[in-house]
Amino acid sequence: MQLSDREFSLFQRLIHAEAGIFLPEAKKALIVARLGKRLRTLELPTFAAYFDHVQTDTEEKTVMLDSICTNETRFFREPRQFEFLENDVLPKWRERGNAGEMPKKIRVWSAACSTGEEPYSLAMVLRTHFPADEGWTIEILASDISTKVLATAREGIWPFQRSSEIPAPYLRAYMLRGIRAEEGKIRAQPNIRSLIEFRRINLNEESYPVEGTFDLIFCRNVMIYFNRETKAAVVEKLSRHLSPTGLLFLGHSETLHGASQSLAHVGPTAYARS
Repeated sequence: MQLSDREFSLFQRLIHAEAGIFLPEAKKALIVARLGKRLRTLELPTFAAYFDHVQTDTEEKTVMLDSICTNETRFFREPRQFEFLENDVLPKWRERGNAGEMPKKIRVWSAACSTGEEPYSLAMVLRTHFPADEGWTIEILASDISTKVLATAREGIWPFQRSSEIPAPYLRAYMLRGIRAEEGKIRAQPNIRSLIEFRRINLNEESYPVEGTFDLIFCRNVMIYFNRETKAAVVEKLSRHLSPTGLLFLGHSETLHGASQSLAHVGPTAYARS
Protein backbone atom coordinates (compact mmCIF):
# COMPACT_ATOMS: atom_id res chain seq x y z
CA MET A 1 0.00 0.00 0.00
CA GLN A 2 1.20 3.48 -0.84
CA LEU A 3 1.18 6.35 1.67
CA SER A 4 1.39 9.73 -0.02
CA ASP A 5 3.18 12.67 1.57
CA ARG A 6 -0.18 14.35 2.12
CA GLU A 7 -1.60 11.26 3.85
CA PHE A 8 1.50 10.95 6.03
CA SER A 9 1.12 14.60 7.03
CA LEU A 10 -2.51 13.99 8.01
CA PHE A 11 -1.59 11.08 10.28
CA GLN A 12 1.44 12.92 11.62
CA ARG A 13 -0.74 15.84 12.77
CA LEU A 14 -3.50 13.59 14.09
CA ILE A 15 -1.17 11.41 16.16
CA HIS A 16 0.60 14.44 17.54
CA ALA A 17 -2.69 16.10 18.46
CA GLU A 18 -4.07 12.97 20.09
CA ALA A 19 -1.01 11.53 21.85
CA GLY A 20 1.71 14.17 21.70
CA ILE A 21 3.87 11.76 19.68
CA PHE A 22 5.79 13.45 16.88
CA LEU A 23 6.62 11.19 13.94
CA PRO A 24 9.36 12.56 11.64
CA GLU A 25 9.55 11.71 7.95
CA ALA A 26 11.79 8.77 8.78
CA LYS A 27 8.79 7.08 10.45
CA LYS A 28 6.76 6.94 7.24
CA ALA A 29 7.57 3.24 6.81
CA LEU A 30 6.37 2.61 10.38
CA ILE A 31 2.98 4.13 9.55
CA VAL A 32 2.71 1.95 6.44
CA ALA A 33 3.66 -1.23 8.30
CA ARG A 34 1.51 -0.77 11.39
CA LEU A 35 -1.57 0.96 10.01
CA GLY A 36 -1.53 -1.08 6.83
CA LYS A 37 -2.67 -4.03 8.95
CA ARG A 38 -5.72 -2.03 10.03
CA LEU A 39 -6.58 -1.19 6.41
CA ARG A 40 -6.54 -4.88 5.54
CA THR A 41 -8.61 -5.81 8.58
CA LEU A 42 -11.22 -3.17 7.83
CA GLU A 43 -11.01 -3.79 4.07
CA LEU A 44 -10.33 -0.15 3.31
CA PRO A 45 -8.70 0.70 -0.02
CA THR A 46 -6.43 3.61 0.94
CA PHE A 47 -4.81 5.35 3.89
CA ALA A 48 -6.99 8.36 3.13
CA ALA A 49 -10.07 6.19 3.62
CA TYR A 50 -8.67 4.94 6.92
CA PHE A 51 -7.95 8.50 8.04
CA ASP A 52 -11.58 9.45 7.32
CA HIS A 53 -12.71 6.35 9.22
CA VAL A 54 -10.85 7.17 12.44
CA GLN A 55 -12.34 10.66 12.44
CA THR A 56 -15.76 9.19 13.20
CA ASP A 57 -14.86 5.98 15.04
CA THR A 58 -13.38 6.71 18.48
CA GLU A 59 -12.71 3.03 19.18
CA GLU A 60 -10.69 2.69 16.00
CA LYS A 61 -8.79 5.86 16.88
CA THR A 62 -7.74 4.13 20.10
CA VAL A 63 -6.70 1.05 18.10
CA MET A 64 -4.70 3.30 15.79
CA LEU A 65 -2.78 4.77 18.72
CA ASP A 66 -2.24 1.27 20.12
CA SER A 67 -0.75 0.28 16.76
CA ILE A 68 1.61 3.26 16.61
CA CYS A 69 2.98 3.13 20.15
CA THR A 70 6.29 1.37 20.70
CA ASN A 71 6.08 -0.66 23.92
CA GLU A 72 9.55 -1.76 24.92
CA THR A 73 10.15 -2.52 28.59
CA ARG A 74 11.59 -5.07 31.00
CA PHE A 75 11.79 -5.78 34.71
CA PHE A 76 14.18 -3.55 36.67
CA ARG A 77 15.05 -1.59 33.57
CA GLU A 78 17.78 1.01 34.13
CA PRO A 79 19.09 -0.61 37.32
CA ARG A 80 21.01 2.45 38.55
CA GLN A 81 17.69 4.09 39.34
CA PHE A 82 16.57 1.11 41.40
CA GLU A 83 19.93 1.09 43.20
CA PHE A 84 19.46 4.80 43.97
CA LEU A 85 16.01 4.09 45.38
CA GLU A 86 17.03 1.09 47.46
CA ASN A 87 20.29 2.54 48.79
CA ASP A 88 19.60 6.26 49.16
CA VAL A 89 15.88 7.00 49.19
CA LEU A 90 13.71 4.23 50.60
CA PRO A 91 15.73 3.49 53.78
CA LYS A 92 15.43 7.15 54.79
CA TRP A 93 11.69 7.14 54.13
CA ARG A 94 11.24 3.98 56.16
CA GLU A 95 13.24 5.42 59.05
CA ARG A 96 11.21 8.63 58.98
CA GLY A 97 7.93 6.74 58.78
CA ASN A 98 8.77 4.44 61.65
CA ALA A 99 9.78 7.51 63.69
CA GLY A 100 6.42 9.18 62.97
CA GLU A 101 7.98 11.93 60.86
CA MET A 102 6.00 11.06 57.72
CA PRO A 103 2.85 9.07 56.96
CA LYS A 104 3.33 5.34 56.46
CA LYS A 105 1.91 5.56 52.98
CA ILE A 106 3.78 5.52 49.67
CA ARG A 107 2.02 6.56 46.47
CA VAL A 108 3.60 5.85 43.09
CA TRP A 109 2.62 6.58 39.50
CA SER A 110 4.09 4.58 36.64
CA ALA A 111 2.97 6.98 33.92
CA ALA A 112 3.82 4.86 30.87
CA CYS A 113 3.66 1.34 32.25
CA SER A 114 3.50 -0.61 28.97
CA THR A 115 3.02 -4.33 29.71
CA GLY A 116 3.54 -3.83 33.44
CA GLU A 117 7.13 -4.77 34.17
CA GLU A 118 7.87 -1.32 35.61
CA PRO A 119 5.02 -1.08 38.15
CA TYR A 120 5.50 -4.71 39.22
CA SER A 121 9.23 -4.06 39.72
CA LEU A 122 8.35 -1.08 41.87
CA ALA A 123 5.79 -3.12 43.79
CA MET A 124 8.41 -5.75 44.64
CA VAL A 125 10.90 -3.15 45.85
CA LEU A 126 8.39 -1.12 47.84
CA ARG A 127 6.70 -4.08 49.51
CA THR A 128 10.13 -5.31 50.61
CA HIS A 129 11.21 -1.96 52.06
CA PHE A 130 7.80 -1.06 53.49
CA PRO A 131 6.28 -4.21 55.05
CA ALA A 132 2.56 -4.37 55.64
CA ASP A 133 3.12 -5.76 59.13
CA GLU A 134 4.81 -2.48 60.08
CA GLY A 135 1.71 -0.58 59.04
CA TRP A 136 2.86 0.61 55.62
CA THR A 137 0.37 1.19 52.79
CA ILE A 138 1.47 1.19 49.16
CA GLU A 139 -0.59 2.51 46.27
CA ILE A 140 0.66 2.22 42.69
CA LEU A 141 -1.16 3.78 39.75
CA ALA A 142 -0.01 2.29 36.44
CA SER A 143 -1.19 4.01 33.29
CA ASP A 144 -0.61 3.91 29.56
CA ILE A 145 -2.27 5.25 26.44
CA SER A 146 -2.43 1.76 24.93
CA THR A 147 -5.37 -0.41 25.95
CA LYS A 148 -3.60 -3.43 24.45
CA VAL A 149 -0.57 -3.30 26.74
CA LEU A 150 -2.75 -2.46 29.75
CA ALA A 151 -4.66 -5.70 29.23
CA THR A 152 -1.38 -7.63 29.38
CA ALA A 153 -0.23 -5.69 32.42
CA ARG A 154 -3.44 -6.43 34.33
CA GLU A 155 -2.94 -10.15 33.80
CA GLY A 156 0.53 -10.01 35.32
CA ILE A 157 1.72 -13.00 33.28
CA TRP A 158 4.95 -13.14 31.26
CA PRO A 159 7.12 -15.75 29.51
CA PHE A 160 9.40 -17.57 31.95
CA GLN A 161 12.46 -16.18 30.17
CA ARG A 162 11.65 -12.79 31.67
CA SER A 163 12.39 -14.18 35.14
CA SER A 164 16.11 -13.71 34.47
CA GLU A 165 15.56 -9.95 34.71
CA ILE A 166 14.28 -10.20 38.30
CA PRO A 167 16.71 -10.44 41.26
CA ALA A 168 16.47 -13.89 42.85
CA PRO A 169 15.10 -12.77 46.26
CA TYR A 170 12.29 -10.84 44.56
CA LEU A 171 11.60 -13.68 42.15
CA ARG A 172 11.13 -16.11 45.04
CA ALA A 173 9.02 -13.73 47.13
CA TYR A 174 6.72 -12.26 44.51
CA MET A 175 6.46 -14.48 41.42
CA LEU A 176 4.84 -17.84 40.74
CA ARG A 177 6.11 -20.31 38.14
CA GLY A 178 3.43 -21.74 35.92
CA ILE A 179 2.68 -25.46 35.83
CA ARG A 180 0.61 -27.66 33.50
CA ALA A 181 -1.32 -25.33 31.16
CA GLU A 182 0.70 -22.32 32.42
CA GLU A 183 4.10 -24.00 32.09
CA GLY A 184 6.70 -21.70 30.61
CA LYS A 185 5.23 -18.62 32.27
CA ILE A 186 5.59 -16.59 35.45
CA ARG A 187 2.84 -14.72 37.24
CA ALA A 188 2.85 -11.96 39.83
CA GLN A 189 1.62 -13.08 43.22
CA PRO A 190 -1.43 -11.46 44.85
CA ASN A 191 0.83 -9.77 47.41
CA ILE A 192 1.96 -7.31 44.74
CA ARG A 193 -0.92 -7.51 42.26
CA SER A 194 -3.18 -6.00 44.92
CA LEU A 195 -0.97 -2.90 45.14
CA ILE A 196 -1.48 -1.80 41.54
CA GLU A 197 -4.39 -0.07 39.81
CA PHE A 198 -4.23 0.03 36.01
CA ARG A 199 -5.85 2.86 34.08
CA ARG A 200 -5.72 4.33 30.58
CA ILE A 201 -4.35 7.87 30.72
CA ASN A 202 -3.21 9.97 27.77
CA LEU A 203 -0.31 12.17 28.85
CA ASN A 204 -1.25 14.65 26.12
CA GLU A 205 -4.56 15.52 27.82
CA GLU A 206 -4.92 19.03 29.25
CA SER A 207 -5.15 17.61 32.77
CA TYR A 208 -4.83 14.15 34.26
CA PRO A 209 -7.72 12.28 35.93
CA VAL A 210 -5.74 11.50 39.08
CA GLU A 211 -6.17 12.79 42.60
CA GLY A 212 -3.56 13.92 45.06
CA THR A 213 0.20 13.73 44.80
CA PHE A 214 2.75 10.95 44.44
CA ASP A 215 6.02 10.23 46.19
CA LEU A 216 7.45 8.67 43.03
CA ILE A 217 6.49 9.33 39.42
CA PHE A 218 8.13 7.22 36.73
CA CYS A 219 7.74 8.56 33.21
CA ARG A 220 10.60 6.80 31.46
CA ASN A 221 11.44 6.53 27.78
CA VAL A 222 8.38 8.54 26.77
CA MET A 223 9.75 12.07 26.38
CA ILE A 224 11.90 10.95 23.45
CA TYR A 225 8.72 10.79 21.34
CA PHE A 226 7.65 14.35 22.22
CA ASN A 227 8.78 17.63 20.74
CA ARG A 228 10.06 20.36 23.07
CA GLU A 229 6.69 22.03 23.61
CA THR A 230 4.86 18.79 24.38
CA LYS A 231 7.66 17.63 26.66
CA ALA A 232 7.56 20.85 28.68
CA ALA A 233 3.76 20.64 28.97
CA VAL A 234 3.83 17.00 30.14
CA VAL A 235 6.53 17.72 32.73
CA GLU A 236 4.56 20.68 34.07
CA LYS A 237 1.40 18.57 34.42
CA LEU A 238 3.25 15.70 36.07
CA SER A 239 4.87 18.16 38.47
CA ARG A 240 1.44 19.17 39.74
CA HIS A 241 1.06 15.62 41.07
CA LEU A 242 4.53 15.36 42.62
CA SER A 243 4.60 15.60 46.41
CA PRO A 244 6.89 18.25 47.99
CA THR A 245 9.51 15.57 48.72
CA GLY A 246 8.68 13.40 45.70
CA LEU A 247 10.92 12.24 42.86
CA LEU A 248 10.33 12.20 39.11
CA PHE A 249 12.26 9.57 37.14
CA LEU A 250 12.91 9.80 33.41
CA GLY A 251 14.71 7.37 31.11
CA HIS A 252 18.51 7.49 31.00
CA SER A 253 18.46 8.96 27.49
CA GLU A 254 16.13 11.78 28.54
CA THR A 255 16.68 15.10 30.26
CA LEU A 256 14.65 18.01 31.60
CA HIS A 257 16.99 20.54 29.98
CA GLY A 258 14.81 23.35 28.69
CA ALA A 259 11.63 21.65 29.91
CA SER A 260 11.39 22.68 33.57
CA GLN A 261 12.77 25.36 35.88
CA SER A 262 11.12 23.98 39.00
CA LEU A 263 12.82 20.57 39.18
CA ALA A 264 16.44 19.83 40.03
CA HIS A 265 18.57 16.80 39.22
CA VAL A 266 19.16 14.70 42.37
CA GLY A 267 20.09 11.22 41.12
CA PRO A 268 20.41 9.05 37.99
CA THR A 269 17.85 10.82 35.77
CA ALA A 270 15.87 11.58 38.94
CA TYR A 271 14.46 15.01 39.73
CA ALA A 272 12.98 16.73 42.79
CA ARG A 273 11.43 20.11 43.46
CA SER A 274 14.15 22.76 43.53
